[in-house]
Formats: sequence, structure tokens, C-alpha cells
Amino acid sequence: MSGKQFKGHEVSCCIKYFIFGFNIIFWLLGVAFLGIGLWAWNEKGVLSNISSITDLGGFDPVWLFLVTGGVMFILGFAGCIGALRENTFLLKFFSVFLGIIFFLELTAGVLAFTFKDWIKDQLNFFINNNIRAYRDDIDLQNLIDFTQEYWDCCGAFGADDWNLNIYFNCTDTNPSREKCGVPFSCCTKDPAEDVINTQCGYDVRAKTVSQKTYIHVKGCVPQFEKWLQDNLTVVAGIFIGVALLQIFGICLAQNLVSDIEAVRASW
Repeated sequence: MSGKQFKGHEVSCCIKYFIFGFNIIFWLLGVAFLGIGLWAWNEKGVLSNISSITDLGGFDPVWLFLVTGGVMFILGFAGCIGALRENTFLLKFFSVFLGIIFFLELTAGVLAFTFKDWIKDQLNFFINNNIRAYRDDIDLQNLIDFTQEYWDCCGAFGADDWNLNIYFNCTDTNPSREKCGVPFSCCTKDPAEDVINTQCGYDVRAKTVSQKTYIHVKGCVPQFEKWLQDNLTVVAGIFIGVALLQIFGICLAQNLVSDIEAVRASW
């Protein structure tokens, strides 16, 4: 008789091991991200002096790895162990957590579309705040250089934004050799040069000739807007794809929970 009962209610092996396989990869990626973040902090001496976390005036890119890795680790662990051990609590936690992330992404998208000017002001504030801290952290410095090189831009709205940095401002009291200059990532690239000239931005804002000859004059905020408009289809496709994956994951987890509860009810 018990055999007949189990035939009526069985946990789907396909759903169970699909969730397990997908989440173990997700979990391992989360571990890798966390490892990279902790290694970077260890290299900068943050782990030996935790109070130094708040010392950086700008944004520490390591947080991207730690937060992303933490979320992936928690989600991957809950989905992986929940599916393998048929633990309904972990599977429900996985579904709710994934649902919260989906809701936050949807809310952020709506707010970004509705309050474009406010988002632009916040992006301007964020970039300028990090310009001030450009020399304070090597990871932040590399992030800013990558951004300016990728989008062919300089500063938030122009090269003069680098007046906010104590090493690049044009004040008479500035003793820095980089006075009235910009980072090398602002410079226009010469295809004939194989080696990057890291001093190409020296004194460039003090010259009377057009800055266009030496550096990118457009700011990163308008360049980002232009890039977003040019790649709107791709960006929208990525967001829709991620959203569909999240919905798919929630549905699979809920189906597995229903199967598990149905089997247990038939015992």
C-alpha cells in the first residue's frame, strides 16, 4: 500500500538536481568573489586594521566583490542545500530572497526612468566625490582610469572637475607636479605609441591651446548617457534576461517545495 502512495506523489528529480546543479555553480562563484574581495583587502592592510574601512573618502571597488559575492554565496547555499536535502525552509528562503532582489531591481529601474535628472545629479556627485579620493586607493584609481579610457571622457562633466583633487587643482598653493593636469586616462591615445605615457596629462589645463588636442574634453556623465542610448537594446535585453532567470528560479523552487510537501503529506 505504501508503494502506491509514493507513486502518486514523487519529488521531481529533474527539478531537484537542476536547482542543485545551478546553485552549486552560483555558490562557488560567490566563494570566488568573496575570496577576491578579502584578498584585495588583505593586500591593502584593511583586514589588519578594520577601522581603515571608513578612512577612504571615495568608493572602494572591493565592496562590489564582497556584496555581490555575499549575495551569491547566500543564495547559492540556500538553493543548493535546500534542493539536495529537500529542505523546504531553505527553498522558501531562496525564493523569498530572490523575489526581494527582483523587486529591488524593478523598483530601481522604475525610479531611474522616472527621476532621470536626480539620477544624473547623484552620478555627478558620486564621480566628483571619487575624484577627490583618486590617489587614496589604488583600486579606486584603476576603476576611474578604466572608466575614463573606456568612455573617452574626463571628469564628471569635463576636465576642470579635476580641480577637486588636491594633486591636480590649479591653485597657487599646490606644490604637486600634477598641478593643473589630469590623469593619463584622460589623454587622447596615439595609435603609434606602444607604451602608455603616464605623464601626458601634466599641465594640460594650463596650456592656452585647445585641450582637445591632448585630452578628452567630454565628461563621463554625458558619455555614459550616450553609451546607454546607443546600447539601450542590449542593456534592456540583459535586464529582461536576468529578470526571467530570477522568475524561473522562483517558480522552480516553489514547484519543488510543493512536491516535497505533497510527498510528506502522503506519508
